[in-house]
Amino acid sequence: MRKRGFRTVTYLFLLAAVVSLSACSKATDDDDDVTGNWKRSYEFEGVGRTEAVTFTIGNKVFVGLGYDGTDRLVDLWEFDQSTGTWYRRADFPGIARNSAVAFAANGKGYVGTGYDGIKKLKDFWEYDPATNAWKQVADFGGSERYGAVAFTIADKGYVGTGYDGNYLKDLWQYDPLTDTWTQKASLAGSKRTDAVAFVHSDKGYVVTGINNGSYLNDFWVYDPATNAWTEKRKITSVSDEDYDDDYGSNITRNNGVVFIMNDIAYLSTGNISAATSSTWAYNIANDTWEIKTGMEGTAREGAVGFAVNGRGFITTGHNSSSRFDDLWEFFPFTEQSDDDN
Repeated sequence: MRKRGFRTVTYLFLLAAVVSLSACSKATDDDDDVTGNWKRSYEFEGVGRTEAVTFTIGNKVFVGLGYDGTDRLVDLWEFDQSTGTWYRRADFPGIARNSAVAFAANGKGYVGTGYDGIKKLKDFWEYDPATNAWKQVADFGGSERYGAVAFTIADKGYVGTGYDGNYLKDLWQYDPLTDTWTQKASLAGSKRTDAVAFVHSDKGYVVTGINNGSYLNDFWVYDPATNAWTEKRKITSVSDEDYDDDYGSNITRNNGVVFIMNDIAYLSTGNISAATSSTWAYNIANDTWEIKTGMEGTAREGAVGFAVNGRGFITTGHNSSSRFDDLWEFFPFTEQSDDDN
């Protein structure tokens, strides 16, 4: 069985690539054409952790669970971005875990799957912010797993991919009104764990991740209206056109985060043979990527990312020695500055 601590990647036989990758990323980040500024914001008020979950209801963000390097956690925190305040909410009543998934639907949050240090999990729980209370709902329809992705379309939750002893590509839909899971068309690309997912125009996008030590370059979008997947352009330099000349292998990664602002998806942090801070902007309209200023906090993986009130943030995560509680806001069209760090 593949053991899970804080997701220290056992496939770091690629360490020889770190030096060349770091040099490439540094050279690219120093290019005068690169824009974006990261500003340190209101620290997460829970203990530093990695592989937590997050979901957003209205203009409130919820972050909880995860692993602090010693213990798996059950605490839940609500972030009010307008005041910069984190509020402690009712603890998650299930087994403490990391590497779970979360989504919001019909004004409630849903959390499930994950890893408790011994077992992979498939139980699911509903959080109601109006009553600050949890209740258990139907178990996830697929196998016990961790490292899956989740997203919401039209008040239905979708959970797929991950690792259950096998790398996975299945997709399941959860209907909160009937408390039922229905299997949908499997991801058309490679099986994977530790990918990222986002939603735009009622379609779900899945990209990055790892399978048997290989970082994946395929990129897919799911349309629930047709229950079908469509492939987008690869995220490495594979075409004869010039749009991907700067991609190299710098977009591929696992255990990163993604958030959307103004129809642009921002992919940041994660692991590319080591923890990274590199950040890329995906233009959904023209299916191209552009490098941005790397996240200015410590390079990390296992963080959470979210957008609220039109503003994008990253918090928590880990590197080889630390778990983090800092919070960083990204301004994609501002010149980089060290004055706000």
